[in-house]
Amino acid sequence: MRSFFYILSALIVVGLAFWAYRENYETQAAQDRAERLETQIAGTRQRLRVLKAEWAYLNRPDRLRDLAELNYERLGLLPLQPHQFGRVDQVAYPPVAGALEGLPIDLSKSVDVSAQESVE
Repeated sequence: MRSFFYILSALIVVGLAFWAYRENYETQAAQDRAERLETQIAGTRQRLRVLKAEWAYLNRPDRLRDLAELNYERLGLLPLQPHQFGRVDQVAYPPVAGALEGLPIDLSKSVDVSAQESVE
C-alpha cells in the first residue's frame, strides 16, 4: 500500500509540474500580447498627437483668412457680420425641472452668481 501512495504522489507531482509549465507559458504569451497592445496604443496615441498638431497648424486663423481671400470668387464667401449671430433669448433651452418650473426667467438681465450661491 505504501508503494501505491508513493506512485500516486509522484504522479501528482508530475501532473502539477506539467500544469505549472503550461501556465508559465500561457502567462508569458499573455504578457507578450499585453506588451504588443501597449506598444500599439502608444503608437496610436503618438499618431493622434501628430494629427492634432497638423489640425491646429492647418486651422490657423491667418492661413484660413488667406485661403478665404484666395478663393473668394470661387466660393462666394462673405465676412461675418454681427447681425448674423443670434441672441441668447432666442435659444430654446430645455424646460427647467423642479422649483423654478413655471416661473418667468429674464435672460436680458445680468445675474450675480456669487449672490445666488449664498442664497442656496
